[in-house]
Amino acid sequence: MLVLKVHKVGNSLNLRLPRDAVSRLRVSEGDTVYLTESADGSYLVTPYDPEFESQMQLAEEGMTRYRNTLRALAK
Repeated sequence: MLVLKVHKVGNSLNLRLPRDAVSRLRVSEGDTVYLTESADGSYLVTPYDPEFESQMQLAEEGMTRYRNTLRALAK
């Protein structure tokens, strides 16, 4: 478990990510990370947009379902 401290910068509160967390998340300065709340009330920090991920899953299901049609259209 990593322990983070909250720092005040101007009128905002910020969290500083340790080097280990930055490398595991594969993020760098200027990247966007997402804080999502789980059903149990805990939070998850991820570099991946969960909304985009669910949309991609639906797209993959549609591409699988209509694979033959998409192949015909590609010709």
